[in-house]
Amino acid sequence: MIAAAGWIAALVAVLWLLRLRSVLGRRAELVARACHELRRPVTVARLGVELASRDGELRPDALRAVDLELASAGVALEDLSAAVTGREGPWRPGAVDVPALLGESVEAFRPLAHARGVHLALHWRGERRVLHADRIRLAQATGNLIANAIEHGEGPVELRGGADEDGRLEISVADGGPGLPARVDDLAGRRPGRGRGRGLAIAAEVAARHGGRLVAASDDEGSRVKLSLPLR
Repeated sequence: MIAAAGWIAALVAVLWLLRLRSVLGRRAELVARACHELRRPVTVARLGVELASRDGELRPDALRAVDLELASAGVALEDLSAAVTGREGPWRPGAVDVPALLGESVEAFRPLAHARGVHLALHWRGERRVLHADRIRLAQATGNLIANAIEHGEGPVELRGGADEDGRLEISVADGGPGLPARVDDLAGRRPGRGRGRGLAIAAEVAARHGGRLVAASDDEGSRVKLSLPLR
């Protein structure tokens, strides 16, 4: 009986330690994601202000782009504050004018693209679309895809958007490179901290939380990473 009780106590201790490890690992990853999402918009906003100061003025579209990135940094700070308890910051869904948001994203990343010698453009097809989504979280997803294409892709980078024949909204980032080194699910789910894994994981989670998915494809024209979201 004593031996059996000892084995049970040991098993409970092991299970408790495994649970504690899982909880701490989850919190550490939430902190790392929040820091990742804080660094990028701060860097992008700073480059935007620096470029505007050289040009002599901050245009209204550039000002809106900087405001978008500062809002993204604010959400990252909320996530960082919540991460210590193992939670995320709040999500705020509402009506999002998708072409307008994509335009602001492209304008926000134009200084980074300019610094890397990359041409960045936006192509929207069809009529304007309004999506029920968290505007800043969606900007985080597209921002990660644009940043990855600028930093790891080749040639011009184009942000494309529009509705497909199935009534889904497609937002894709295309460049002339060979594509991702592995399947998007593998990159998003692997041990973070190297390459594009964490940014893709964030984009994939944003897509999933909106009832969509993140997919990637490559062909003779280059690489594409696409957010496919239901229009509701």
